[in-house]
Amino acid sequence: MGVCEQSIDVTDHYRAQQRLALLAEAGARIGATLDPSGTAAELARVAVPRYADAVLVDVAAEVLEGEEPKPVTAWDLVRVADSDGEPSRVGERVAYAAGSSQAESLAGGRATADAVVAPTRLYVPLIVRGTPLGLVTFVRGEDSEPFDDGDRAVAEELASRTAVCIDNARRYRRERTAALMLQRSLLPRSLPELSAVEAASRYLPADSHLGAGGDWFDVIPLSGARVGLVVGDVVGHGLGAAATMGRLRAMVRTLAELDLAPDELLARLNDQVGKDASDQNVKGPDGSGAVGATCVYGIYDPASRTSTWAAAGHPPPAVVQPHGPVSFLRLPPGPPLGVGRLPYEGAEVTLAEGSLVVLFTDGLVEARGQGIDVGLGRLAAVLGEQRGSSSELLCGQIVADLVSDHVRDDATLLVVRTRALDARQVAAWELPSDPALVARARSMAAEQLGRWGLDELAFTTELVVSELVTNAIRHASGPIGLRLIRDRSLICEVSDSQHTSPHARYAGNDEEGGRGLFMVAQLTEHWGTRYMPTGKTIWAEQALPVP
Repeated sequence: MGVCEQSIDVTDHYRAQQRLALLAEAGARIGATLDPSGTAAELARVAVPRYADAVLVDVAAEVLEGEEPKPVTAWDLVRVADSDGEPSRVGERVAYAAGSSQAESLAGGRATADAVVAPTRLYVPLIVRGTPLGLVTFVRGEDSEPFDDGDRAVAEELASRTAVCIDNARRYRRERTAALMLQRSLLPRSLPELSAVEAASRYLPADSHLGAGGDWFDVIPLSGARVGLVVGDVVGHGLGAAATMGRLRAMVRTLAELDLAPDELLARLNDQVGKDASDQNVKGPDGSGAVGATCVYGIYDPASRTSTWAAAGHPPPAVVQPHGPVSFLRLPPGPPLGVGRLPYEGAEVTLAEGSLVVLFTDGLVEARGQGIDVGLGRLAAVLGEQRGSSSELLCGQIVADLVSDHVRDDATLLVVRTRALDARQVAAWELPSDPALVARARSMAAEQLGRWGLDELAFTTELVVSELVTNAIRHASGPIGLRLIRDRSLICEVSDSQHTSPHARYAGNDEEGGRGLFMVAQLTEHWGTRYMPTGKTIWAEQALPVP
């Protein structure tokens, strides 16, 4: 009958399918990491050997640092991917001569083929919003087919997707660097040297794509040689969390310097956080109106060796007494800041001299796939083994044992070892409420300063004692406490049973009284009032004479 034969060339169709499959795989695999070098390596793994025999990726040095690229003429390129089989040049500086195919591709913003140099090469710029970020070189060997128009389109699409991912990585690095710089600038640059504690700290930023968090810590000198210890954690990450952390740390320092008890300080801090949440101009770290944070705050008194603590949804501190086991303080639970109006309660704990107190955020003890109890157990084990180490060495050991190479969340650690004032540094008397004893109070204070070798401060101290004791006798009832503390300064304290707060004022020319506290403020460096359940204490501080 007959035979009919028909032939159809499907080469172009097959190549088109292969190219589409390659682009689909590139969309899934390129950009998995927010790292320019990692993105370039992903491009090389996708393109070799299905599209090219080798891939070279060069990126502007400023892009790797998170900065905007400079004009083309001032570029300083860095090799970030090299799969040509020769000794790797990754990390080296790359310069292209003017008039070269690479320079023409960068200047023109388009793919340029170089068929003169064997093997065949195709240069494609990495461009985002019209701005070049770098250059990709696709290489095919002598035995491979040269690049055609279809290959050029595929190369441009691969480079375009890679450029977007590299730009995202650049923006992330810039924001993360800015957040870290902001956070570190808001944290204490150094911890104060105090007679109450020996302190050391660590702050470990998260290495995840979430960016810097809102962890903070502080060591706050207080009146009466006491010290305030605080660690907190703001919900969220990024610049918003760092800015919120800065506001909270400033609030805590301001409230602490008012000599508020820990529970009262957290209550006022919670009120202020609630006001911030209702303020439309103050947003939470996630961009919403909610500003949540956890915090633990404590006050340690080296004269009485007592400490008072309160927590707002935060893990309790670990405590190691000199000859006791490792334990975690049992603090009354309190809601996180900004999410509740329940009252906060304080707890008093006596700490022997040389005790360790470790404050931390949950990022230190929480690990992937493990509960917080596991992390707390590991922390207790380190403290039990290294209890004799200095605060600085102990900080380093805790970080080495508990923190992995990849930190999921920010971690903050504050380690303090308590100290105590020697009995020879404190002199205390209890006086009846009798005006006739004011002179006796001045005399006892002067005698004590003579024993301390501080006769230069006797005249001023007698005036301060006379004014404060007289005010206590006039406005309060019951016994009056007088205490002198010789620390890094001379501190004079007068306590009574009243909660009314005195204030300095300018007395008129025809007034007989009202000048006492104004005189105290002028003669001393600092003065203030702190409240206790049994009344209040008015204190005044003078600098010690220079030897």
